[in-house]
Amino acid sequence: MERFEITRRSVDARSKRPQFVLQIDWNSGEKNYGETLPSPWKPVRSDHSVLIVGAGPAGFFAALELVRLGIKPVILERGEEVRSRNKTIAKLLRHGAVNEESNYCFGEGGAGTYSDGKLYTRSKKRGDVQAVLDILVAHGADPDIRIDAHPHIGSNKLPTIIQNLRHTLLGCGGKIYFDSKVTDFAVRTGRVDGVITEGGRTFQADAVILATGHSAREVFDFFHRRNLALEPKPFAAGIRLEHPQPLIDRIQYHHAPRHSNLPPASYGFVSQMNGRGVYSFCMCPGGRIVPSSTTPHELVVNGMSYAKRNSNFANSGIVVEIRMEDIGSFRKEGPFAFLAFQKALERQAFAFGGAVGQQAPGQRMTDFVEGKMSSSLPATSYLPGICPAPVHELFPPELYERLKNALISFGGKRKGFLTREAVVLAVESRTSSPVKIPRDGTTLMHPNIRHLYPCGEGSGYAGGIVSSAMDGQNVARKIAENLGCL
Repeated sequence: MERFEITRRSVDARSKRPQFVLQIDWNSGEKNYGETLPSPWKPVRSDHSVLIVGAGPAGFFAALELVRLGIKPVILERGEEVRSRNKTIAKLLRHGAVNEESNYCFGEGGAGTYSDGKLYTRSKKRGDVQAVLDILVAHGADPDIRIDAHPHIGSNKLPTIIQNLRHTLLGCGGKIYFDSKVTDFAVRTGRVDGVITEGGRTFQADAVILATGHSAREVFDFFHRRNLALEPKPFAAGIRLEHPQPLIDRIQYHHAPRHSNLPPASYGFVSQMNGRGVYSFCMCPGGRIVPSSTTPHELVVNGMSYAKRNSNFANSGIVVEIRMEDIGSFRKEGPFAFLAFQKALERQAFAFGGAVGQQAPGQRMTDFVEGKMSSSLPATSYLPGICPAPVHELFPPELYERLKNALISFGGKRKGFLTREAVVLAVESRTSSPVKIPRDGTTLMHPNIRHLYPCGEGSGYAGGIVSSAMDGQNVARKIAENLGCL
């Protein structure tokens, strides 16, 4: 029987008449669309086990791949399971109280749980993107993520999907321990035998995957204590910019109001300013800005949205590439140079916000460009609240100039984008890890300690949900190979 399937869907808004663009796969019956594939996850029977530190995308997908290969995964997560984590985050939004172990960065699902579930990646050579999407669909994600050009799940739907991933792992014999913060490695004769958690409990296994995410700074400290190799890693930092969503719709679709069949409009910008890239990051149409701090005396903002993207606001990070020559005296910190600079930005942003809970420093977009205080601020989606502050003074002069000139450039490309109706909040600083944990290109182990496998975004090998998931899968397969299980 002749059948067709939509394999890709996008919106082309370059003309004044936006169009849906579909890619369709047609066949005469030899392909069985909608076929239910057998589950690749069966109860593990191997004597081998692997510890996974961190229950984010890298950790979860490494665990699923280990199960597929017959190896028992044991996940240790410092934060709460996702339903309890939701309640903790609600307190953060209402009262500005940061739980240092469970927040927007730490807890089941990792930072990706509350970053909208964006699944777009350019890292297609790292693994099978479609396989990652298929696993998410099998655990409750909308099948449309398989065809959308820029797929996302929504932070309201991710908790259920993450719970389903957990149930698969537990049903196959895996283990997950929450509220279990790893504080050190158990090391013997140049190899890692396991890890030690807060309170002194030791877990042992054949290998350890370190999938702790970009904000687990304590991990770098116990590498340093043991004199294990670390490297400084350039990252990007800047501001979170928020416009009214109807304004972005009018700019991108060339008319207002937006047609009901069109999704909330998004945008993407990239430019070179005085030898540094400046670009939009983690754009959230119909979204909101959230506090992503991991300690009470820092201020970090990020963006997210729900599945329907029906907020009246559109926000995006606007960040500038930061290199060693940009950070002045912080260079003397060696492998922690970028981390020290990142911490300083976040502490200063907290001070600019009035040091009141997680209140954020804000500035009208045009005032940020002109380098002057705002006498008033527009409405914002940021629930802990904002206050007028000289956000432009937060950054070293060269970095501010690059951000300012980029915004002027972006405004020249999209009429109406540079406006006093938009607000700038600070600081967007957790774009990636500022420290890299090296690994051998052949074995994927850390060069100083055998059977320790740095993995995912926190170790410097991924950027986002899909690339982190693929890196977790790759590391799991390499472990199986090194253990002789393939």
